[in-house]
Amino acid sequence: MYICGKLINYFSGNMKLLEGKVALVTGATRGIGRAIALKFAENGANVAFTYLSSASAAESLVAEIETLGCRAVGYASNAASFVDAHSVVEKVVADFGQVDILVNNAGQTKDGLMMRMSEEQWDSIIETNLKSAFNFTHAVTPLMARRRAGSVINMTSVVGVGGNAGQCNYAASKAGLIGLTKSMAKEMGSRGIRTNCIAPGFIATDMTDKLNDATKEAIVASVSLGRMGTAEEIANVALFLASDMSSYITGEVITVSGGMR
Repeated sequence: MYICGKLINYFSGNMKLLEGKVALVTGATRGIGRAIALKFAENGANVAFTYLSSASAAESLVAEIETLGCRAVGYASNAASFVDAHSVVEKVVADFGQVDILVNNAGQTKDGLMMRMSEEQWDSIIETNLKSAFNFTHAVTPLMARRRAGSVINMTSVVGVGGNAGQCNYAASKAGLIGLTKSMAKEMGSRGIRTNCIAPGFIATDMTDKLNDATKEAIVASVSLGRMGTAEEIANVALFLASDMSSYITGEVITVSGGMR
């Protein structure tokens, strides 16, 4: 009855699921990260976020979140740096007072067949996609543990679940996030911290825009719903995992792929 009541209030517009919460989203100036930051703000959360280089994109996101009536601050940071991550979290606490939700979204691709892959291609993806999640989780979980509450959401991928030719570095980094998530769920559950993964399929973003038409057609043909997903559809799942609606869910991987075969 409690969950049903919250659903009724949410869909009737009488409540915001993240009212009074502070969310930290890494890599949030574009694509899925941006959609998540905006979705959280629409639902009452104040949003801290990181970006690597685009100050103008960060300013634009701050302005859009503020029009929704929430606070927002962007922090220039290399998510792959342990020192940077801890410095950002210290600044977030100084600016917002707490961190209730962490979304480890920062990521990139450097594709290539393994036999031709350089060490730099491998190390760069592992550090950006996997080590960054360790960095920020390491910095945030002591704060959450003291308050005995928190939600950590790691953005993995269907490629991390099933692999993909030409993406062994990306697949390894995303599979590593699943292992990190499941282990953290076992470690931190007793402290009230939930840790879950979202595994998107092919989502229409600037990354997939770079694919040629033949590749896009092949992707769509492999999806039961017959289309790519949208960043907002991923953000909706992130909202669920960030909110009390998912209060008994931890250590899970939620695949959002349109029934990708």
